[in-house]
Amino acid sequence: MFNLGDIVMMKKPHACGANKWEVIRMGADIKVKCLGCGHIVMIPRNDFKKKFKKVITEAAQVYVSQEEFYLKQTQIARPNINGNGENL
Repeated sequence: MFNLGDIVMMKKPHACGANKWEVIRMGADIKVKCLGCGHIVMIPRNDFKKKFKKVITEAAQVYVSQEEFYLKQTQIARPNINGNGENL
């Protein structure tokens, strides 16, 4: 459906007029960044699934030079799942 770093489209555009969002955190809540103005919003997963429309570009296919506010994969913090301080 959607993964970390993907650019997604929601059913309604952001107040700035853009309708491209980057998924920057996944968990019980989904954190997305508007690629029009850089605003970051945290949405509960259930609400996100209702408001989500489609994946525009998968993370591996994003042209970073064309997206002003896009975070590179190296800039996105990975979750610490195993608890010993090592990032996966």
